[in-house]
Amino acid sequence: MKTILFTLLTVLVVGTSNAQTRNLMNNTKPYTILVLMNATSKWLSLSREERSTFFESNVTPIFEKVGKTTKVKLYDSEYFHSKTSDFMMITTTNLEDYKLLIELLRDSKIYGEPYFDIVDIIVGQENLFEDFNEKLKK
Repeated sequence: MKTILFTLLTVLVVGTSNAQTRNLMNNTKPYTILVLMNATSKWLSLSREERSTFFESNVTPIFEKVGKTTKVKLYDSEYFHSKTSDFMMITTTNLEDYKLLIELLRDSKIYGEPYFDIVDIIVGQENLFEDFNEKLKK
């Protein structure tokens, strides 16, 4: 019985490790993208109710469209930064869906009025140096 349990445990551990390695080799490690924004006077001149209504009817459907592979979190930073009032933290394993997200936002009043100026976009992957260190060892 102990041998069977040990064998099962070994298969699970090795299988999980190999799956993680395959994911890294297939470049499925998620990208984290920070979109730094600054609210414009057009956005700020809307009432809070108008902002909520706009967001629910125009922005939420965009987020849902790419929601299987791309997660978006919204943050306020106007209390701590003079050039960046808000930022989005986007996590995705599919850069095509990320590009679709940005294009759909560009077609909306977020970019069009504009309600927000895009200050910067920063893209990275968590601990990517570890992957390169492993490649250099081979």
